[in-house]
Amino acid sequence: MEAGFELGFASLSNEVRDRSLPVEGTLPDWLDGALVRNGPATFEAGGERVHHWFDGLAMLHRFAFDGRGDTVSYTNRSLRSETYRRAMATGEISGQFATGGGYLRRVRQLLFGDPTDNCNVHVARVDGTLVAMTEVPRYVACDPDTLETRGEFAFADALTGHVNCAHVLPDPHRGETVGLLTTFGRPSEHTFYRLPDGSRSRERIGSVATESPAYLHSFALTERFVVLTEHPFVTTPASFLLPGRESFVDHYEWKPERGTRFHVLDRETGERVATAVTDPWFVFHHVNAFEADGELVVDLVAYPNADVVDGLYLSEASDWFEHGSDGHLRRFRVQIDGQAVASETLYGGCELPRIAREDRTREYRYVYTQGAAEPDGNHVAKVDVTTGESDRWEESGLFAEEPVFVRAPDAERPSDEGCVLVTALNTDEGRTDLLVLDGETLDERARAPLPHAVPFGFHGRYFEEW
Repeated sequence: MEAGFELGFASLSNEVRDRSLPVEGTLPDWLDGALVRNGPATFEAGGERVHHWFDGLAMLHRFAFDGRGDTVSYTNRSLRSETYRRAMATGEISGQFATGGGYLRRVRQLLFGDPTDNCNVHVARVDGTLVAMTEVPRYVACDPDTLETRGEFAFADALTGHVNCAHVLPDPHRGETVGLLTTFGRPSEHTFYRLPDGSRSRERIGSVATESPAYLHSFALTERFVVLTEHPFVTTPASFLLPGRESFVDHYEWKPERGTRFHVLDRETGERVATAVTDPWFVFHHVNAFEADGELVVDLVAYPNADVVDGLYLSEASDWFEHGSDGHLRRFRVQIDGQAVASETLYGGCELPRIAREDRTREYRYVYTQGAAEPDGNHVAKVDVTTGESDRWEESGLFAEEPVFVRAPDAERPSDEGCVLVTALNTDEGRTDLLVLDGETLDERARAPLPHAVPFGFHGRYFEEW
């Protein structure tokens, strides 16, 4: 990669509160909510640097819109987790994913209930509370306006697990959020739960038992079913008791002979209604799923193998983004009765796909996604999954992150009327810009430069309130 790309993995300590950003262009006058993003921002402590992108200490970013079309208010704040406070005091960052911290410590953290609380992956709203999440079952509550850390968040139920799927799926049509926990044991279990809106008490839906649990970052949801995409990047719980491997992810192995399995569970009864097997694919992110003509349509970003995990070590990232295998937007059709699977590619070279919130679990038309990195930047793509047509926005020197589509309030499904909110690292200017793109054309409607460069982040949500 050309000079400047390394800004995406440089630590950010500067914090601002309610900073009014200069706006170039015009914001939609109906945009009056807030985009809250999460991601790693501190990669060093005590002179030591974490090994993997996923292990940087969390920072939240809030972009608030006033509904008048001319102002963006920006706040950013490092999550004051126990992990963060310990790192600042001792100069040591205890990693959760791929940064070693000693064999006995890793076993204790994973199996005996003392995992990191560095919640650097996603955010959710739970019973009116802004909650930061990561891939272990610890959650941190934050003030939705100031982003100040309020302390550990606890659900009002007895569900437990060793690994948490940081992608929970709010279903606006059923007034609930669906999530996934993995528990290691004999056998291990992937357990789905529902969380009714306004509640802190999760309710078990059903489980998939396995001797070799997969690393699961997301899943799919339809009106009637939850879909577990069990790719063959798997582990055995006993491996965590053996010394010689430096980190959590080192215990997972790619076993393509297993294929990728789609487990389909009824959302009401928890009963498994189908298991279908296809070629081996690795997946971080699902796009959407829906039922049509007796089959399940599952759209996701697929990789030919799990090499991307190693490619995101900080020492490898620049080379990986330039030469590694890209993810491809693929559509899988799962026949529930015959359990056959067919697939096709809808778009090549992409990640971090998003759709309109109202389209989730329904047949839809448009997906917005981050394009694969090139030497001098990347692009934002809009893909029409019904026609195969696509549009893209790009600008040399800019690395766009996850694009969040916000449908205009009076637009009906499956309209693309609305705007796309996307942060982009501007390597020429040494800062990050907030871009507001037109949902129909991807033309730039507005840009708001930030006062600093934000490291490459992960995920965020647009909240109409907050």
